[in-house]
Amino acid sequence: MATEKFQQPELIPPDFHPEIVVSAAHDGLQFWQFMVAGSIAGMVEHMAMFPVDTVKTQMQALGSCPIKSVGVRQALQSILRSEGVSGLYRGIGAMGLGAGPAHAVYFSVYEFCKETFSGGNPNNSAAHAAAGVCATVASDAVFTPMDMVKQRLQLTSSPYKGVMDCMRVVFREEGIRAFYASYKTTVLMNAPYTAVHFATYEAAKRGLLEVSPESASDERLIVHATAGAAAGTSAALFTTPLDVVKTQLQCQGVCGCDRFRSSSIRDVLKTIVKKDGYSGLMRGWIPRMLFHAPAAAICWSTYEAAKSFFQELNTDSSNNIT
Repeated sequence: MATEKFQQPELIPPDFHPEIVVSAAHDGLQFWQFMVAGSIAGMVEHMAMFPVDTVKTQMQALGSCPIKSVGVRQALQSILRSEGVSGLYRGIGAMGLGAGPAHAVYFSVYEFCKETFSGGNPNNSAAHAAAGVCATVASDAVFTPMDMVKQRLQLTSSPYKGVMDCMRVVFREEGIRAFYASYKTTVLMNAPYTAVHFATYEAAKRGLLEVSPESASDERLIVHATAGAAAGTSAALFTTPLDVVKTQLQCQGVCGCDRFRSSSIRDVLKTIVKKDGYSGLMRGWIPRMLFHAPAAAICWSTYEAAKSFFQELNTDSSNNIT
């Protein structure tokens, strides 16, 4: 590793900056390697946290049967009572089909834009935020259709037999527009989410590395996990109202959920407030926080580990050539 010779404090030069070394260790990766690393990270993250996502979806699906309570315990008990443990994993196939390609786009676009916008400055938080926004616009175009299928399958008493059945029925009865009904809302939600998330992650990672520079290499996994959890928590809380709107649009007309005349965010917000009060805009915020904190920790740890693997692979290949 690039920092192994600096493990002893007395050998650390005064101008040594571990965050720059760690960042530089990932330079030179090919575009496809960023895509593979991102795809693996997204799959691991969403598969590990899928049951929590199911609870959140059912809590946010206003008017869905049979859950009316906003309590996490009641929602979980209702799912287990009506469908058993398997109910927590309904729609996981759609997640598998969508998360891999979407995160491949997500992280590869982020890395490209971060390098382009930052001008070589690893402390440019504005560049990190802007790169995150570009990444989510691109990845949401890939993920939104499968996210809609996933959320409809997650509902208790979902009328669909599986991923392909849901896609066929929705396409036949509602048309292609139904797959992207929530795209605008998703982008409006994820743009500030990713801006806060990436800026917080890069800043937290940099701050944690500065606390213990002598063990930057040994504690890198812990740093990525901690910074990721902090980023996921802050960003998730900030964007919960729009996540509720997204769920409403994607689940409309299924299991008693309200159907809207348009995909207008304003109309959905008015309906939620009218039926559930302003507290309805925060439905599912606890499982959303419980999802995004560990999910971001898992995702960033896996992504950074995959990047390190490819960096070492590239280094070994270069050495063999020379």
